[in-house]
Amino acid sequence: MMRTSIVGSGLIGRSWAISFARAGHEVRLWDRDRQAPHAAVEFAASVLPELAANGLLDSQEPAEVLARLKPVEALDEALAGAIHVQESTAEIVESKRAVFADLDRLAPPEAVIASSTSAILPSRFMEHVAGRARCLVCHPINPPYLVPAVEVCPSPWTAPETVEKAAAFMRACGQQPLVMKREIDGFIMNRMQGALLDEAFRLVADGIADVEDVDIGIREGLALRWSFIGPFETIDLNAPGGVRDYAQRYQHIYSGIAEELAGRRAEWTGPLMDSVENQRTARLPRDDLAQRQVWRDRRLMALAAHKRAAARDIGE
Repeated sequence: MMRTSIVGSGLIGRSWAISFARAGHEVRLWDRDRQAPHAAVEFAASVLPELAANGLLDSQEPAEVLARLKPVEALDEALAGAIHVQESTAEIVESKRAVFADLDRLAPPEAVIASSTSAILPSRFMEHVAGRARCLVCHPINPPYLVPAVEVCPSPWTAPETVEKAAAFMRACGQQPLVMKREIDGFIMNRMQGALLDEAFRLVADGIADVEDVDIGIREGLALRWSFIGPFETIDLNAPGGVRDYAQRYQHIYSGIAEELAGRRAEWTGPLMDSVENQRTARLPRDDLAQRQVWRDRRLMALAAHKRAAARDIGE
């Protein structure tokens, strides 16, 4: 059992804690709010039985995994002996700069120090850190105990061995790292998601389709393939000769769309947002959002269990 540290025990931190504990690591949780680590453990206690019921605890008992979660009150105690530190504090540059200075000062020299930030480039808060070579971003799709993809993004000063160690640690925890060669705004997943969302809003703004029609197109179309193969494999399989054949056949379609849309973006505000929100509210009243989020996570559990079983069947 290796020791890991969660610094910031809110929504993201508590989810990472479950992933790390499930992988067999002792997890020490710390937060400026002293109640947050205890609330994180309570959350884990509520989730672990459902994970076990779906076969997502690797044949472990919920109590066995829960026992690896250790709330602590002192930051130095949280970091003592850690091999991996996962920072999940507020998305504020100045705050992260201060936190990373403390983490570098207190964490063991061999520890990797990773941030969960979803939007802040690592160069904006790691440059001043003396041990910046061991610092990087490991950004999850929440919750990571159900969604394995994690972006491993170096700063300009991150050592290559740090990237390798972080990616190996994540794989050992059951995650699937996207190893980036350099930082870029939005990382990988938000850039791809943003491109899709921009087009979704544009289709509604232009009166081409309603919100539900767009959702059907993804939910009952593209996402069915994307849940087990990505966009490059999708097009590789969608033409007799593979990916090059696909590009030769269909690139002119996408080139034409790109020229048509050059510089034209539908802002997610005003009457367009009113229309989108009204259409979503008609299908899901705002008071039912939390219940639907629970439903979503249960569906993710079922999907994760299915994908694990499929991987075992084909020997992946």
